[in-house]
Amino acid sequence: MSQAKSKILSAATELFLSGGTSALSVRAISKKAGVSTIGIYSHFNGKQGILDELYIEGFQLVHDAMNIDVEGQSPKDIIMQGVQGYLNIAEKYEAHYRLIFGESDSSYTPSDIAQKASEQAFNRLIELASLLLPEHTSQGRKQRIALEVWAFLHGYVSLKHHVIASTVTPEQWNYLALRAVETHIDTIIDKHG
Repeated sequence: MSQAKSKILSAATELFLSGGTSALSVRAISKKAGVSTIGIYSHFNGKQGILDELYIEGFQLVHDAMNIDVEGQSPKDIIMQGVQGYLNIAEKYEAHYRLIFGESDSSYTPSDIAQKASEQAFNRLIELASLLLPEHTSQGRKQRIALEVWAFLHGYVSLKHHVIASTVTPEQWNYLALRAVETHIDTIIDKHG
C-alpha cells in the first residue's frame, strides 16, 4: 500500500474513533491526512471507497485472528485461541471493529468485495465451530453454533465499548467473555462428545 493511501486510512480511522462516520467527510480526511481531496478520490474514489477499505481490513483482521494452526490441538483450544484473537482485534483495532459491527453510516453499503470479506470471516468461524461437532452435523447447525460464539463475543465487546463501569476493567471484560464462551463450548462438547 502506498504511503498516501496509508495516511488516508490512518486519518479516517482516527476521525472515525473521535466522531463516528459523520466525522468522515472527504474534506476532513484530506485535512487530517495532509493530502488533497483529489488524492482521496484518486486513491479511494471518495468516502465510500475509504469505508470499503476499512471494512475489508476489519474483516480480514477478524479472519486472520481465527486462522489457527489446528495441528495437535484440541477443538476447544483452537476455538479459545480464535476467541482470544477476536478480542485482541476488537481492542487493538476499535475503529475497524465499530465500523464492521454496527456503527456504519446509513448511507454506506458495503461493496460486493467488502461483503465477500465478511463472508470469508464468518466461514472461517464456521470451520472452527465445526471442529466441536460430529462430521455428519448439518451446515445449518454448524452455522448456528458459529453464530452463538460470535454473539457471545460481540455482546461482550459491545458492552466493553459502550458501558462505562468503574467496577469492571477492560481485562475483566475479556475474562468474562472468555469464560462465557468456554462454558458454552464445554456444553457443546458434553452434548456431542
